Amino acid sequence: MRENKCRGCPGEGSCSMDPKECSMPVPTRGRFSHIVAVGSGKGGVGKSSVSALLATGLASLGHRVALLDADITGPSIPSMMGVSGMPQGTPEGIIPPVSPGLGIRIMSMNLFMEDNSRPVVWRGPLIGNVISQFWNDTDWGDAEILVIDLPPGTSDAPLTVMQTIALDGVIMVTTPQELSTRIVEKMMHMTSMMKVPLIGMVENMSYALCPHCGERWDLFGPSHLEDICSRWDIPVLSSLPIDNRITLLADAGRLEDYRSGQQPVEMAERVLSALETLVTAPSVSPR
Repeated sequence: MRENKCRGCPGEGSCSMDPKECSMPVPTRGRFSHIVAVGSGKGGVGKSSVSALLATGLASLGHRVALLDADITGPSIPSMMGVSGMPQGTPEGIIPPVSPGLGIRIMSMNLFMEDNSRPVVWRGPLIGNVISQFWNDTDWGDAEILVIDLPPGTSDAPLTVMQTIALDGVIMVTTPQELSTRIVEKMMHMTSMMKVPLIGMVENMSYALCPHCGERWDLFGPSHLEDICSRWDIPVLSSLPIDNRITLLADAGRLEDYRSGQQPVEMAERVLSALETLVTAPSVSPR
């Protein structure tokens, strides 16, 4: 009992409090076989796009997938996936709408906004309460894999997710710039503190290909992906290119139609393979 109650607490192993008297939430996982979060230390690296593409790849492999948009103040998943309209409430819970192509169940704050251009101006505790409500009050049906799109940073929202949901692990997203890799390590250290495994890393906007000759352009400089993955002893999950088809499909609400080079499927396969090799709740630190 102590192991479950204390999991994710920075004081685990040094605290003398009786777990029965502790107010820390006990992480739960519902009926999901796998729950993975996608995070980064900073915004603008394409975390939501990676989350949506991963969900698309998993669904293309035949898995029943749900996608939770935990970025309460900057939600974008429904727009990219062509989902809109207020979710239906039932005695069993909130019924999330599904994407038109692959039937991915989606829950997001955007679905509850009459005007999506209006801001959500809330303090951290309220944001945490909404994330918990989405998790506890949503009827996910027969979905077997949940992908959670985390907001950037290391504050209330990702902390709430890690403390209330029994994650299998976190996928980190970065871009080639050295500054991005430095900041993403802040969240990697956070996952280590919270005793949440690191599944691997995706480098987004890794390169571009000339549409005429196919030459590779490293627009944001040389990649640091192999170095950081080697130091943290985690696998490289994918190097995604800058591809205007991703932008065009996302703007049209059809991101699940992206099939270029089978990259979403290949990324999903590598994530599933990495999940199979994870030791239960390891503490990962850089070498």
